[in-house]
Amino acid sequence: MNPAPSPVPQHPALAELLGQGAPTPEAIDSFLAAHEFPLVEDDRVTFLWRGQADEVRLQHFIFALETSQPFERVEGSDLWQLRLELPQRSRVEYKLFVRTGEHKELVRDPLNDKLAHDPYGANSVCQSAGYEVPEWSHEDPDARPGEVRERLMHSEALGGERRVRVYLPARYRDTRRYPLLIAHDGTDTMNFAALKTVLDNLIHRHEIPPMIVALSDPGDRLVEYAADPRHATFLADELLPALQSEYPLIDRPAARGLMGASFGAVASLSTAWMRQGLFGRLLLQSGSFAFTDIGESTRPPVFDPVVEFVNAFRETPGKPTQKAFVSCGTYESLIYENRSLVPVLQEAGLEVKYVEARDGHNWENWRDRLREGLSWLFPGPLGFVYE
Repeated sequence: MNPAPSPVPQHPALAELLGQGAPTPEAIDSFLAAHEFPLVEDDRVTFLWRGQADEVRLQHFIFALETSQPFERVEGSDLWQLRLELPQRSRVEYKLFVRTGEHKELVRDPLNDKLAHDPYGANSVCQSAGYEVPEWSHEDPDARPGEVRERLMHSEALGGERRVRVYLPARYRDTRRYPLLIAHDGTDTMNFAALKTVLDNLIHRHEIPPMIVALSDPGDRLVEYAADPRHATFLADELLPALQSEYPLIDRPAARGLMGASFGAVASLSTAWMRQGLFGRLLLQSGSFAFTDIGESTRPPVFDPVVEFVNAFRETPGKPTQKAFVSCGTYESLIYENRSLVPVLQEAGLEVKYVEARDGHNWENWRDRLREGLSWLFPGPLGFVYE
């Protein structure tokens, strides 16, 4: 995503607006009302902002590219523009930095109604040519909804209560046997990656079997998920036995999985490594798999236990699971670490599927990979015998 070499906009509609000199306020009003923004071409996008300001900048979330890029004001008007290269099928979250005198603010794009939500708020979203929100991530009126039950569970290992939601598929029966998936950051995964909707839809379409999903929330996330042995004990010795006693689960590793994104991916892989042979499926998204080949880590101190774990894992991986689905965005800082993990897993004898997308470190990137990951790890209902 680089500034185009010429400052002259190439989007035909904008070129027409600006071709006769400074546009009138009425012409700008009509133009803004007639188009969706940003303006998208084959491999170009044009951002616009309107208002009185001394400086306008695009603040995007693309690693290895200058984070803040300046708009140019259209002479004789209050319209600002920025035209960028953006490969097809890209998805980028951003905000606008606006400065007027000493007043500075970071705002969502008022011309763009596409938003992505996360635990910290919302960002504007730029979707380049060829990207579409997956239709299977929207609620399907024909898909019977599963049920979500909530419980508090006391953990001796972690020293306190942990909230766990349990997703039961539509047509759940005690007489059947179900695969189990334990999802880290369960509440956020449901709220921001539409996990329940995705499960309902994929089960309805027979792309994955009816399955039980335990949605676990952490206490101190950056401690518990950073390859903490206490967290592995909680999952393996407390949560799993409790689920096995309450629900009819298939009792074999191939029917048990862990999933997580970012630090949740670290928690998934480290638990499987510490309890090898217990979980046969891993879904790892944008894992924070920081490591060092030589010298000190340049990551913040919170990554220190992660670096220690990943270094040890790379040295002696064993065989923590049978199949692992790994995905990462090419626009995030962790792309190198995730690419580096794949050959380590393959050399350890795992069956691995690795997927990259032109996206960043965010929940909708992780949502968009769920269908491919879940259906590969847990293929349709004929893959299991329930009765």
